[in-house]
Amino acid sequence: MKRLLVILFLFVIGAASAQKAAGFDDYASPGERKWVDSIYNSLSFDERVGQLFMVAAYSNKDSTHIKGIDKLVRDYKVGGLIFFQGGPTRQARLTNRYQAESKVPMFIGIDAEWGLSMRLDSTYRYPWNMTLGAVQDMKLIEKQGKQMAIQAKRMGIHFNFGPVLDINTNPSNPIIGNRSFGEDKINVTDRALALMKGIQSEGVFATGKHFPGHGDTGTDSHTTLPYLPFSKERLEDVEFYPYKKLFKEGLSSIMVAHLNVPSIEPTPNYPTSLSYNVITNIVQKEMGFKGLIFTDALNMKGASNFMAPGDIDLEAFLAGNDVLLFAENVPVAIEKFRQAYTDSVLSEERLQHSVKKILAYKYRVGLNKYTPIDINNLYSDLNGHEYDDLNYQLYENAVTVLKNDQEIVPVMELENEKIAYVKLGDDDGSVYLSTLQKYADVTEVKEDSLQLLTTRLKDYSTVIVGYHKADGAWKKHDLSAKELVWLDTIAKNKRVIFTVFAKPYTLNAVKNFANIESVVLAYQNNAISQTVAAEIVFGALGSKGKLPVSIGTAYKVNHGIFTKTTNRLGFTTPENAGMNSVVLQKIDLLAKKAIDEKMTPGLQVIVARKGKVIYQKSFGYHTYENDMKVKDTDIYDVASLTKVLSTLPNIMQLFDKGELKLDDRLGDLLPVFAKTDKRKILLKDMLLHQARFQAWIPFYQETLDSEKHPDSLYYRRSYSDEFPHQVAENLYLRKDYPDTIIARIADSKLLKKKEYKYSDFSFILLKEYIERHTGKKIDVLSDQQFYKPLGAAHTTYNPLRKFDMAVIPPTEIDKYFRYQVIQGYVHDMAAAMEDGVAGHAGLFSNAMDVAKIMQMYLQQGNYGGKQYFSAKTFDTFNTCYACKEGNRRGLGFDKPQIGNNPGPTCGCVSKSSFGHTGFTGTMTWADPETGIVYVFLSNRTYPEAGENRLSKENIREDIQKVIEEAIIE
Repeated sequence: MKRLLVILFLFVIGAASAQKAAGFDDYASPGERKWVDSIYNSLSFDERVGQLFMVAAYSNKDSTHIKGIDKLVRDYKVGGLIFFQGGPTRQARLTNRYQAESKVPMFIGIDAEWGLSMRLDSTYRYPWNMTLGAVQDMKLIEKQGKQMAIQAKRMGIHFNFGPVLDINTNPSNPIIGNRSFGEDKINVTDRALALMKGIQSEGVFATGKHFPGHGDTGTDSHTTLPYLPFSKERLEDVEFYPYKKLFKEGLSSIMVAHLNVPSIEPTPNYPTSLSYNVITNIVQKEMGFKGLIFTDALNMKGASNFMAPGDIDLEAFLAGNDVLLFAENVPVAIEKFRQAYTDSVLSEERLQHSVKKILAYKYRVGLNKYTPIDINNLYSDLNGHEYDDLNYQLYENAVTVLKNDQEIVPVMELENEKIAYVKLGDDDGSVYLSTLQKYADVTEVKEDSLQLLTTRLKDYSTVIVGYHKADGAWKKHDLSAKELVWLDTIAKNKRVIFTVFAKPYTLNAVKNFANIESVVLAYQNNAISQTVAAEIVFGALGSKGKLPVSIGTAYKVNHGIFTKTTNRLGFTTPENAGMNSVVLQKIDLLAKKAIDEKMTPGLQVIVARKGKVIYQKSFGYHTYENDMKVKDTDIYDVASLTKVLSTLPNIMQLFDKGELKLDDRLGDLLPVFAKTDKRKILLKDMLLHQARFQAWIPFYQETLDSEKHPDSLYYRRSYSDEFPHQVAENLYLRKDYPDTIIARIADSKLLKKKEYKYSDFSFILLKEYIERHTGKKIDVLSDQQFYKPLGAAHTTYNPLRKFDMAVIPPTEIDKYFRYQVIQGYVHDMAAAMEDGVAGHAGLFSNAMDVAKIMQMYLQQGNYGGKQYFSAKTFDTFNTCYACKEGNRRGLGFDKPQIGNNPGPTCGCVSKSSFGHTGFTGTMTWADPETGIVYVFLSNRTYPEAGENRLSKENIREDIQKVIEEAIIE
């Protein structure tokens, strides 16, 4: 009681000035004043006191809890609820229930420092504040605040208890840590202000916390009363700094922490949350704050150990707090207030000051016209695509490179690299690994012993070490002693890129970074952070983040190396690339139609725009027996796409070097044609498919016996020097037969008229020329010149020599030539007879690798910082030279159809676009005008080639049409 009398004396002498500084009448509009006065006057004393309490509510507890809240709302007229754990729909239903029972609509609050997911399942998770501390673009953080507020409003929430204004200068802080924006007061203030502006722009109240500052504490106020020994001058300079700035910018409310700070509250071990000097004298008078003042939760041991329920509520109110958060016993507290009023310890003026302020805030948030929460579409509204759009941008701006010796990041010259990935930590790193593998041939190396691991790593040039810890703001992310030894040992022997998907403070355990070439800090372990980190490692993105806290003496706050970008494909959401994700979902329906109607057993689709993959999905199975689901990493026989993915880039490169000219003649290119009627055929006409060649010759039929089976004159069941060309499982062709194919083309009749006639002959012959001219087989040449440097590790001829059959969907059950399931061997018969390596067919790949090659074309011969041929050469080959004559073709490339003639595209792409289709049900197309790359791979020829319903039903073209329709800008 003595303490209460002292507070009463202080309140009486300061009431007038405090009321003047933050009085309701000073800032209320006429309409607001009228509503507030009418509500206030309609309330009894107990009901007015009830407005001061915001009690804890859960949507994951049983009926006993719910009935308890019902009683507090109905009988004690509490002014608000702070929701904790549960789910969005359950919470929304309970909010509607409780609001319907309340005489005055209640405040609904929640701790949503990084979004509703801090408390609720099935809701969106944004980066921690510490992660945002690395972001240098405040507009992005403001946008996050805006989105968080939109989600809060959708849930009927009026107060988001954030931003956190604590400056985390103590790395061992057990309760703030990642909840802080960092250790630098200016950085913290800038980001908190941006988040506040975003939140309040949508009419949700932001709450700065935890005053006077919880960032330099070594204990947790949930369990004890933390002690801060700092002088008032230090507090003014550091801890108060963000509050002063945000007060000037219109911060709606603050939350006062339970801290023991002798310099501003001399009573020994007395919590700041109960201090009249802290709340009334410093916050309201000295700092001029007029907004609502919340206590931190009054059930926390930092406060509840000090006083019993009821007494602590009254003490907190007399100190100057407006809202009493998480009161443990409201009925007892109201009785204490009533007694204090009777004893003149509590005045009408003091009660009116806070209650009217509370009512004014209710008016401002629209509770004077309360409407229940609409439950319909709640989940989808809370998890819209626009939230992923922003999250990608945030992580793209947050991931920080701390060290980068010899500019090892981004990894360049992939053809000279052999890369291993080693995972440390106990959480999932699969997205990181799979994304790394989209850039290069990265092998995960796992061993139980360090000795075995070190032995296996000897074969690798670079080791990417990923440290993965579960996303949890309060979880321990410490590297274990064993992990530190493993990291150190690997780094002493190999070039290492150490990528940390955990708190920055994790790195404090690394005492020496000397042997680690690169350190990449990704802050958190989730799909987006892992994707972005991989993009930075390979240069699809440059790093932009700066360290929000110091890492011992090794790296100081604000340190960050900005790495360069290459023009490799990256990954993002459709909207970030100017596409509509809802429209793109129609692709799923077309893919399902193709599979359900048995046009193909399965397929892969990729869409990229502006250098970013925005859609990558695999559908169906390898066969109609539903044996194996199609994965993104599976490789398909791409059939005639081989022409533009292998033969053509080699021709373009030779042309670019001046070793080949468009008016070169076939007789000069291949001596076998020098004395034939084909000797004067120009290279240009061959590439335009107007060389007067026959469409095709069924070469294989000439090698069958009378029963239409492989003739023993030409085939053997096992390999030998005389029968080296494998056309299928246990079937080998005679050594000299590929020469026969060339001879048969040389002897074939030319068409009478020079006009467009699609033929494989040109590319069969160009492969022959390339190999003779370079002295290398085209599979070796393409791999060396293109696939390895591009990082197209899944692109190859004869895939069974590199890959397991399980990742290769079969193309046909052959009942006319090889009489077996064709799986891992090229479907095209002529290509098979050339040992699986031909200029017109033979290549296997997945959609991601095809997209890389097409993106290289789209970038006019440049990819990953390497120029494969000049832009001029690309333009030369991507020109429709005979369009006026009705030939739509470019040089090797297919082009959009002319007018109403049939053709390969939807008829909705630009004339500058280019691509190719393949017999097995494949298509790839790129458009320089829209920046779009589209890849469709399937095995529509399984179980038999027969009728091409995929083509007749225009599935590939209709998907292309959807892509075009999805363009927003």
